[in-house]
Amino acid sequence: MPGVTSADVARESGVSRTTVSYVLNGKEGVAISPATRQRVREAAVRLGYAPSAAARTLRSGRSDLVLCVLPNWPIGPVIETLVDHLEDELAERGLSVLVHHGRGPRPLAELWRAVTPRAVVALGPFAPDDELAMRQAGIQIVSTATEDGPGRRRVSTVPQGHIGRLQVRHLAAAGHSRLAYAAPTDPRLVDFLEGRLAGVRNECADLGLPEPVVAEVDLEVTSAVHALQEWRDATPAVTAVCAYNDEVALAVLAGLHALGLRAPHDVAVIGVDDIPAARLAVPALTTVTQAIEAQARHLAASVLAALDQEAPLPPPPGDAHDVVVRDSA
Repeated sequence: MPGVTSADVARESGVSRTTVSYVLNGKEGVAISPATRQRVREAAVRLGYAPSAAARTLRSGRSDLVLCVLPNWPIGPVIETLVDHLEDELAERGLSVLVHHGRGPRPLAELWRAVTPRAVVALGPFAPDDELAMRQAGIQIVSTATEDGPGRRRVSTVPQGHIGRLQVRHLAAAGHSRLAYAAPTDPRLVDFLEGRLAGVRNECADLGLPEPVVAEVDLEVTSAVHALQEWRDATPAVTAVCAYNDEVALAVLAGLHALGLRAPHDVAVIGVDDIPAARLAVPALTTVTQAIEAQARHLAASVLAALDQEAPLPPPPGDAHDVVVRDSA
């Protein structure tokens, strides 16, 4: 069955298609009576007509879309929350977010040329050819991963190393001097891992603590048990673990339980992200929060500033990381 068109609305309301277009697209400076405008809107609702997004783009030369490009990262609670809050913030300004996950062979150029976004939010680097073509098309680029340049604005982010340093400071303040690091096994996380682990190592060195003992921990109890046995057999034995994130930390807690050990009495554990499950763990997980809501607000404000090209970028949200102290450490 064919869709409802503007011609159908015109016949239903007794006006021309041009008048329908003016009314439904909010055309200003056109002499159309309030009664006629109301009649057209009621006819459109009655028939279930909605103007085509593609047609709106052709008429205005721009869409109401913001394209959010995610690298090939695993999508967990943190990214989901960031995108969810970004969508809420931009929806208040009449903008819609289209998320593109960088997987598969389809070129990014096919997507942005099809939807003609007003702005692109890059949570990772672009291919140089893609970035140049988007800039030449007048698309504003807001990036968390590249340096400033023409048509592109970089959003300030807190270095990942700061997260690792916070973990070590908290554990050292609690009296722990022999630390381990539980690393993820997913190779897609290597960029984040390198920064966080460097922060742990650097803070240990600054505090005069030994080099942390590093082991990969898969999200399986057996993997965590193996790592814990290695750490407990070290000389001196490990008494606290910095985990890459809360999911890895929860695996470590499960490994402790399987070995008949407890946190923090036998081994203290601290994670990163403050996912909902962190509060429900037994014991509840101490973690480093990333203030995702504040980061999403900053990202949305940066998009709006980029669309208004003369507006300065908003200041970053301050210290976006903090330790949430619970029973595990």
